[in-house]
Amino acid sequence: MSLFHRTQKQSTDTMDNGAKLITVAHPKSPISEQFRTIRTNINFMAIDKPIKTLALTSANVSEGKSTVTDNVAVVWAQTGQRVLLIDSDLRRPTLHATFSKSNQRGLTTILTSGNNSVDLREIIQSSGVENLDILTSGPIPPNPAELLNSQRMRTLLDTVKSIYDMVIVDVPPMLEVTDTQILSRHLDAVVLVVKQEQTQKLAVKRTVELLKLAHANLLGYVMNDVNADGDAAYGYGYGYGYGYGYRENTE
Repeated sequence: MSLFHRTQKQSTDTMDNGAKLITVAHPKSPISEQFRTIRTNINFMAIDKPIKTLALTSANVSEGKSTVTDNVAVVWAQTGQRVLLIDSDLRRPTLHATFSKSNQRGLTTILTSGNNSVDLREIIQSSGVENLDILTSGPIPPNPAELLNSQRMRTLLDTVKSIYDMVIVDVPPMLEVTDTQILSRHLDAVVLVVKQEQTQKLAVKRTVELLKLAHANLLGYVMNDVNADGDAAYGYGYGYGYGYGYRENTE
């Protein structure tokens, strides 16, 4: 029996059609500015220890994790920094659909290769957004957790950190599978995406507990799908919060 009961049906829209890149379609919109605020806040929290690998996760599916991740990657690239966006959600990948790219080869191609070395230039693709490259998931494997916990995955992260200014990873929801808990300990920071009026407080609490057990550096949370003045035309909004709980007012 599931510990956290969800009353809403899991949506497959992002898997089928990709995430909405508001930061590309409407870069000067209030929502795009919110994503830039998220980027700025993360940078402020990296003063003592630079953050070069960042993951955004959620408690459960259909809470906007991939949409937030992809738009944060875009605004980071818009600063002129070289950014790599990796789809490590090896069960419900979306990155290839978002950027209309092939997913025949990707992360799983690298992790399952029998060769001692892999030419990343043959697998990493240009997103079409300046300064932003993408590494899609590749074919869905039967053993995602084992692949993400492999030495080859850690070697890949070390390699791309030396090439790119920022590496942003789209990871699976925390309470669905163990993949993110395994991977988070090898990343510089994690941000939790919380969907207003959907994500349960108990689910947030359990997610934080699991990240602490993994010794992950949890920076805070992004409140997703916020009803805010001026955002109604786009149907959603974003706010950023520090800490591990809900806030009644988003910034």
